[in-house]
Amino acid sequence: MLTKMHVAQVQDIDEQGARTVVIGDQEVAIFRLSDGSLRAVENRCPHKGGRLSEGMVCGSAVHCPLHDWKIYLTNGCVQEPDQGSVSVYEVEIDQASGAIFITL
Repeated sequence: MLTKMHVAQVQDIDEQGARTVVIGDQEVAIFRLSDGSLRAVENRCPHKGGRLSEGMVCGSAVHCPLHDWKIYLTNGCVQEPDQGSVSVYEVEIDQASGAIFITL
């Protein structure tokens, strides 16, 4: 069953920054990219569990703060030759209010 939840406001997240939200037992990182788009992924690197929300955003990817693994925010895949992926969540923005919704 999919659940759509209000998690933040657009103005709460700096450009090229991140915000962490906990939904049930899942920690989700929401990133605001330089083009203004938002992406939401599982906040755990598949390598050693680094908190992706603490990583550096470059374009549409984030670099894990522990070992610099590059993870694409569009599909959750790790850049080769490393292997793995994280869950990616659908993000919607209410243009009138700036409310951010994530579907789990």
